Amino acid sequence: MTASFVCRTESQLPVERLFDLARSIDLHVDSQQKSGERAIGGVTRGVIGEGQEVTWRAKHFGVPLTMTSRITHFDFPRSFTDEQVKGPFKAFRHVHEFEPTAAGSTMTDRVEFTAPLGVLGRAVERLFLTRYLERLISTRGSFLARHENPL
Repeated sequence: MTASFVCRTESQLPVERLFDLARSIDLHVDSQQKSGERAIGGVTRGVIGEGQEVTWRAKHFGVPLTMTSRITHFDFPRSFTDEQVKGPFKAFRHVHEFEPTAAGSTMTDRVEFTAPLGVLGRAVERLFLTRYLERLISTRGSFLARHENPL
């Protein structure tokens, strides 16, 4: 992996609740309306679990992209990991970690990725892709942290 970032989100929600919200396909779609992201294969509604896959379709930078991710690690309510098994990145790994706090919980998103196209891809990572992805993950985290409705 050549690029990475970490986003932390504080929430008043209990850690178990935030963990489940982070696995919700429906809430992911709601949080990413700007890119028109939708689930088109695998688990397309409800919550995703260990070993399961979801295929996403979205438009980023005006380009339609499709990516299939699999939950490769699952430890309720502490962490889960999703990794690209097919898609636009050479590699993409997203670790979701959850910790209880006095005020509720903290969600930490650790993302590592490698863009395709070798040297050109590394330049794109540094110039704008890392910041773009960080903004997407941060927006999603804020959306989940303030979510109050049941799944």
